[in-house]
Amino acid sequence: MDVQRAQDIFASKDMIAVHLDGEPVWIEEVDVTNKMATVQVGSRPTNTHTVGVERLEEQDH
Repeated sequence: MDVQRAQDIFASKDMIAVHLDGEPVWIEEVDVTNKMATVQVGSRPTNTHTVGVERLEEQDH
């Protein structure tokens, strides 16, 4: 995924499925300058990772 799409998903009011390495994640923050995103893995708010946005995949419904 590119950084603009990650930012669009983060700002969207819709629930858009995003996966990281096959695991569902929620985008918590997008760092446009560095093309990084902080994501929450699963349902635990403390389980967060900062990864390159290119590792994120939008899931088709």
